[in-house]
Amino acid sequence: MKKIIGAKPRPAAAEVRFLTVEGEFAGQRLDNFLFRTLKGVPKTHVYRIIRSGEVRINKGRAQAETRLEAGDVLRLPPLRMAERPAGQDAPAPAPAREFPVLFEDDALLAIDKPAGVAVHGGSGVSFGVIEQLRASRPGSRFLELVHRLDRETSGILLVAKKRSALTGLQDQFRERETGKTYLALVEGRWPANKKVLDAPLARYLLPGKPGSVETGERRVRVVAKDHPDAMRAITLVKVLAPVSLPLEAGEFSLLAVTIKTGRTHQIRVHLASGGHPIAGDDKYGDFERNRMLQRFGLKRMFLHAWRLRFTHPASGERLILQAELPPELQALMPQPVLENLAAPASSSHD
Repeated sequence: MKKIIGAKPRPAAAEVRFLTVEGEFAGQRLDNFLFRTLKGVPKTHVYRIIRSGEVRINKGRAQAETRLEAGDVLRLPPLRMAERPAGQDAPAPAPAREFPVLFEDDALLAIDKPAGVAVHGGSGVSFGVIEQLRASRPGSRFLELVHRLDRETSGILLVAKKRSALTGLQDQFRERETGKTYLALVEGRWPANKKVLDAPLARYLLPGKPGSVETGERRVRVVAKDHPDAMRAITLVKVLAPVSLPLEAGEFSLLAVTIKTGRTHQIRVHLASGGHPIAGDDKYGDFERNRMLQRFGLKRMFLHAWRLRFTHPASGERLILQAELPPELQALMPQPVLENLAAPASSSHD
């Protein structure tokens, strides 16, 4: 790996520093770049200095999701790295782990991510999918996440094995040239004529714990179009089947949800704001109903990245990947529904 031009972070650096981005980091998100560069700085602090405008790119403010370009000059504010107390052992390395492979070649890897596993370390998580993959493939010179999935979401996750594949795929996601379809089980009967959700979203922070300087969890909500932090979000919804669970569990709808924008928690917030939260969603769902559903074996959120359409970054071939529902979600589905879901994806839009 090429060395980054500029001052190298030191354990107790307390001065303004400037880093110049080299070509191999072009296309990477600002937050991911800083996580790997500022070893020892808590991720919550990294996000704080980005939000406050203390991190600058070419003298201008930037967002966490800003993509870096070769030659960009980053200004970093004075930072003090967290030092381990005397006698405390270094964090254990991520354990090697492979995941079910849906597709793999020299350019990219597509895996079926299980629920409950973060895609990367941070926010109280020591490691995630990408760290475990790197540990299991020590001979791989390059492994980077192309996109993200929430920790409790299962399904298709793309990992680039070359820088050219990473930038090519990320360009497709940014230009909305991919098709990402999820399966979601939501409360109640979703109106069949409610097919397009076009509602802006904005992120916010919950209050921190009393007496703590740390902020609370990040959340997302629907806002008015003229809200200063509004980000346009478009979600397409198709009802696949009504689902009735026994006794008091009630009526549900199985939806195929295709997102045209990739906002944080987009599907979860859009569906919940329409009065139909995702079953098992512990952030935006019905907490009493979720406890009831646990008795039927649903101990996670019923959201699964089911199909993904994209163009291979090297060959130009149009690929359609599909990941079947995991067993714990299949258990809630009637057999005819499962048979329909198992049908191979066509080239037409879901």
